[in-house]
Amino acid sequence: MIRPGSPLPDTGNRSRETGQPRPTEDARQPTAAERVRTLVESNASATLTIPGAERDTFDNPVPSVPEARAVTPRGDVLLLVPADSLAGRTAVHAQHDEMTAVMEITDVAPVSVPQRIRGKAWVAGWLTAVPAEESGACRRLLARAHPAGPTPGAAWTLLRLEPGEAYVDDLWGQEPVEPDEFAEATADPLARHEAELLQHLAASHQDQLGSLCRLLGDAAPDAPRDAGLSVAPLSLDRFGLRLRCRAAERCFDARFDFAEPVTDLGQLRRAMRWLFESAG
Repeated sequence: MIRPGSPLPDTGNRSRETGQPRPTEDARQPTAAERVRTLVESNASATLTIPGAERDTFDNPVPSVPEARAVTPRGDVLLLVPADSLAGRTAVHAQHDEMTAVMEITDVAPVSVPQRIRGKAWVAGWLTAVPAEESGACRRLLARAHPAGPTPGAAWTLLRLEPGEAYVDDLWGQEPVEPDEFAEATADPLARHEAELLQHLAASHQDQLGSLCRLLGDAAPDAPRDAGLSVAPLSLDRFGLRLRCRAAERCFDARFDFAEPVTDLGQLRRAMRWLFESAG
């Protein structure tokens, strides 16, 4: 019989810098490349830096924060940045010369929980401005990824980041990712809906989330029974749901695997129903 609930190591009162709870080795989980790909294609905040670039080269450049991101079939990352940003102006100034650049993505839980930063990913490689003859196809790819489009009335520069290496440090662990692994990976199918789904669970299903903790049984970390248990949905992927639980001064994560991986919202509804029915 599948046991859907498993506690993860105690978080105590540690900060994000001292590490997140990690899953057991036999837990079903997305690969490191899939996790990086998911974050790159998500709406998580990102910054772009060019090591060695002198900020004084241009007058008062705005921060290099991509407005939109997309991944090409060959695994390059398209970035739409403000035309007056350091990255945008430096790439255009460099013409077709390649520059090294690092994109850092910070993943923040969409609901209020202790240690709200769920992880970070870094993609380092070579940055160039997309030439005019390729901009049409690249902008169509960006438009499919971001139908709402960029903020109107602003000037944007389209850049291409060719990954040379990547790294992820998140709820699952710390791992490097090779460029070919990143190119072949796919984003989690629930990623685009995750924030809305977690917020819905937090707002409308608190009792059912609390009942899931019964599945932990004696495996749950000790906590005063009369202290009251606070439960919040922390993350959701095709393999399962992770909760962050807090009682008195104790804080721990619990992972609840689905019976089978899901690929769409219909399968997710059935998987969640199975979890809640398992809790009785």
